[in-house]
This record gives sequence, structure tokens and C-alpha cells, in this order.
Amino acid sequence: MAQISTAQSVTRLGKGEIQTQLARCPSLPSLGSINKALQGLLLTEQRYTAQIAEIIRRDPSLTSRLLRLVNSVYFGLTTPVNSIEEAVFYLGVRQIRQLAMVTPVIEDFQRLTRQCSFPWREFWQHCIGTAILTREVTANVPGPTEDSDYVAGLVHDIGKIVMAWSFPDHFAEIHRQAIVGERAISEIEDEVLGVNHAELGALYLERHRLPELMIYAARYHHCPEKSSQFRHTIAAVQLADMLLRSSKVGCSGDYVEVTREACYSAPVWQVLLARTPEAEQAIVKASLSRTLEQIPTMLEGMV
Repeated sequence: MAQISTAQSVTRLGKGEIQTQLARCPSLPSLGSINKALQGLLLTEQRYTAQIAEIIRRDPSLTSRLLRLVNSVYFGLTTPVNSIEEAVFYLGVRQIRQLAMVTPVIEDFQRLTRQCSFPWREFWQHCIGTAILTREVTANVPGPTEDSDYVAGLVHDIGKIVMAWSFPDHFAEIHRQAIVGERAISEIEDEVLGVNHAELGALYLERHRLPELMIYAARYHHCPEKSSQFRHTIAAVQLADMLLRSSKVGCSGDYVEVTREACYSAPVWQVLLARTPEAEQAIVKASLSRTLEQIPTMLEGMV
């Protein structure tokens, strides 16, 4: 994992300076329209595999990820999967829909972060892993579940990407301090830059008029109890984020250790499962643990 060790001479910025620089950060087209043609087709689950495959073929990057994913997840197959039709058969509609969301978003993210030294591949894995696990959380606890929860998990840390593009020197100094693992990254960001990644991400998404769920997930993913809307989904994002960190899957950029016990004793667990009997809570924990074990293999095929 890359380490940022050179101290930077940076000055804490005021709100006006932060807003001015933020205004220069490019928009991410993928967040506004996440492969709508494919989504529309996949939402009608009775479509033929051949129709889905034909749309996937129009996107070489999506095709490549799809084949990598199916061959990594189904590594026990005697013959590698080389056709899109076969990949669609093995993965199913839900995973393809998620992959269709991830591909353009990650490619946009990558364009914004090329100039900063940081373990970005591990960061993309953290973002995608959080999206996958957010969906698993919402599927296992009472409350609404839809594709938007996956997107909320995917973009929760977008503020770190915006920070890397807009304030590269501050970003480097923040991570030089964060990698020691003694203080939460949000605390260091407020001290060094003058704003933390959660607020910066929300400001960026607001500026580009993106859906409220994305904005709220970015702003409150460390404190869902403070959100006036979407509290259930944002709580799922926070729990997924913590569980990924506890399992050391990918790299969020926050190096303070999180234990599995801390995840299940955190206030967010009560937000999601306060009225759920202990026996059912144990079932949810077992399901999340199984998914956590599978995520590293899935990520190898996706990023």
C-alpha cells in the first residue's frame, strides 16, 4: 500500500476559498445518468439474455469487467467464461445492474485522481465493497431496499476524491498524518483543510444538482442519526463502511482500527435493528459475515 510520508507546507483555508476551488472541480457525468439504457432493460427481468448481452457489447469497459467478474467469482468453472451470454447467465440481473452502475462511476473517479499519490485501487475496492454490503444490510433489516441504496454506498466517500483533485497538497498532508492511525481522518481534514470529506462531498453533489439521497449519504455517513432524511439507508452505509474497515477490505483512507465488536455495538446497529430480537440479529450478523468473506473475490473482478 502506498504511503504518503513527505510533510507539506499547507495553510488552512476559509469557506470562501474552499467554495471557489470546489467550483473548478469537473462534474462526473456518470452520477447523473448511470447507464440508463441498460438499467431500463434490466428492470424488466423477463428480457432475453441475448438482448442484455447486445447492450453490454456496446461498452467495452463494462464487457471487460463483466467477464473478469464472472471468472473470478466462479473460479471453480472447468472452462473460463468467454461469452457475454454465459456471463449474464451466471451472474444474474442484479449483479449486472450493479456492475453497470459501478463501471462509469469508477472511470469518472479515476479521471479525477490521477495527479495524487494514494492507494486508489484499494480505495475503489472500499467504495464498491461498501455499495455491495450496503445492499446486503438493507436486504437483511426492516425497511426499504432499492438500487439507490447501492449508489449511496458507492458515492459515500466522494468528498475524498473531490479533495484530491481540488486540494492535492492538503490531501497529501492529511493522509501523511492519517496513515499513523491515531486520529479519525475527518478530524485531521477539518484541522488541515478547513472542511472534512463528508461536507465537501455533499457540497460538490449539491453544486451539480444530484439526487438528495446521494447528498445526504455523503454528508451524514459518519453520523446518520443527524440526518433529517434517508436515515435508514445512510445507517446501512455507515455500518457497511465500518464492517469493510474491520475486515481490512480495500482502503478508505481512514486508518484508525475498527473491530467487528465495535461495528455491532455502535449506535448505528441500534438505528437499524433496535426492535429486532437477539436471535434474528445473530442471523443478520451471520449473513453479513458470509458476504464479507465473498467481497474480496468479487472485487478482484470489478476493479
